[in-house]
Amino acid sequence: MSVSSLSGLALPVAMLIASNVFMTFAWYGHLAYPNRPLWLVVLVSWGIAFFEYCIAVPANRWGHAFYSAIELKTIQEVVTLTIFGVFSVVWLKEPLGWNHLLGFAFIALGAGLVFQKW
Repeated sequence: MSVSSLSGLALPVAMLIASNVFMTFAWYGHLAYPNRPLWLVVLVSWGIAFFEYCIAVPANRWGHAFYSAIELKTIQEVVTLTIFGVFSVVWLKEPLGWNHLLGFAFIALGAGLVFQKW
């Protein structure tokens, strides 16, 4: 596999990770501030989500040269769960239990099936 192929495979994943950090804050960051008015958190969330879209759309466009749409969506879902797990513990101070980790593991196992060439 050439260096350009490796970077072509890695760049969309890195961009999906970055975009998901923005989206996680857009969707859930405000939960740490329950006393803020809803209209304000909606506007701030939309502002944050704008940057998520600026990264996610090119990630999917460029990534489609190397991955199928289903594979891209699967990567995004696994990234989402991973980032949300860390976010939940670090930002929201909510613990992850064994059942959450086991559920995530089953989802990751299912995601792995998507990449099998049967």
